[in-house]
Amino acid sequence: MAFHAAGPEHLYPQAGDPWQPDALYAATHPDSGVGDLGVLLTRVGKKVLSVPDEHVTETVDVSDCTDLKLAAILAHRSGAARERPLPGILSRLPAAERESIIATEYFTLLGRRPAPDGAVPRLSR
Repeated sequence: MAFHAAGPEHLYPQAGDPWQPDALYAATHPDSGVGDLGVLLTRVGKKVLSVPDEHVTETVDVSDCTDLKLAAILAHRSGAARERPLPGILSRLPAAERESIIATEYFTLLGRRPAPDGAVPRLSR
C-alpha cells in the first residue's frame, strides 16, 4: 500500500515532496535455489517457503559482501544463540557452506511505476 501511496502529493502532504519508487520487489527463494538451506531447515522441523522459479524476476550476486550480510544476520543474537532460528543454523555452518547459501539474493517484482518507454525497472546495486 505504501508503494502505491508514495506518489500522489495530496495523500500525505506532511511527509514532504511526493516521490514514487520505480518498482517494488519482495525477497524470495526459488524452488530450485533452496538446496542446502532446505536440508538444514528440515533437520530442525522447518521448511523454506519458496516460489516457482518463473516467479523470480531478479537475482543478485552478493558474494562480495557476505561478511557484512553475515554480521547483520548474527546481530540477531537471541536467534543466533538458538538451534532452530535461521541465524543460529547459519552461525554453526562451516564458512564455505554458509557462503554458498547467503551469496545470492532472489526477488519477485510485485509492482512498478508505469515507465514512459514501457521498460521494466531493474534492481540496481
